[in-house]
Amino acid sequence: MSTDPGQVVADFVAAFASKDVERLALFLHPDVEFEAYGESPIIGRDALLAMWAGVFANFEQVDFSTVHQAVNGEVVLEEQIHGLALPGRGLAPIKNVAVYRVSEGLITEWRDYTNPQYAQTLL
Repeated sequence: MSTDPGQVVADFVAAFASKDVERLALFLHPDVEFEAYGESPIIGRDALLAMWAGVFANFEQVDFSTVHQAVNGEVVLEEQIHGLALPGRGLAPIKNVAVYRVSEGLITEWRDYTNPQYAQTLL
């Protein structure tokens, strides 16, 4: 695996299509801090993977993609489309901005900014 922050995040985003939390674990520091806009922070890889396991169980398809990426040292800023499909429904293209900090090839911080009301209308 790469230790380049931009490549680490690109590979991490691509891994969501697998809906495999063990694959995501490879990119996350054990003490990773995750915060989604408007939600309480999640601290620790195990807690974050448990949250994503629940998301994956609810959605038939998960397809995240990067529109733009900017890298400054350990910080990676991405404009993303989070494609989520409920069972029997089409893929909802949810706009998102994510900020990551990558240290020694692992994501140590991750913040997601999505308009939850807009996302709900798409789903």
